[in-house]
Amino acid sequence: MARTSRKPAKTAKETTAQEAAAKPALLSGGNPQIAKAYGDAPVQAYIAAMPGWKSDVGLRLDALIVRAVPGVYKAVKWNSPFYGIEGQGWFLGIHCFTKYVKVAFFRGTSLQPVPPGQSKQKEVRYLDIHEDDQLDEAQFVAWVKQASQLPGERM
Repeated sequence: MARTSRKPAKTAKETTAQEAAAKPALLSGGNPQIAKAYGDAPVQAYIAAMPGWKSDVGLRLDALIVRAVPGVYKAVKWNSPFYGIEGQGWFLGIHCFTKYVKVAFFRGTSLQPVPPGQSKQKEVRYLDIHEDDQLDEAQFVAWVKQASQLPGERM
């Protein structure tokens, strides 16, 4: 009789380890760990890995930014999506925290009205979005359009 070689069935522990390896690790505050890369794909990977309700916020913000600035340049740097104008620098970034999603406008003090969150950096202003917040999309799009017209940050 010929012997057939069979691989042992995967255990639940092995399957979980393989699935975990396929998903980005979540850092402090639930921020996805995504390797530095340029383009839409790494930004979409970051958004898909944002935990819970934050992923929906990330999708909405990304769609609003793309609509406001056609051809926007994207990247993930320092485990955060960045948006900018190619050759001119970055105008905003997004980051996950435990209880909110933070949008950083790198030249926020030049926006009208100035976004509400202050920063230790002179020109940066923040918009923090919590789970039950109603995003003022018109104001957000106005800030994005204004920010995209300002000199970008080189990072």
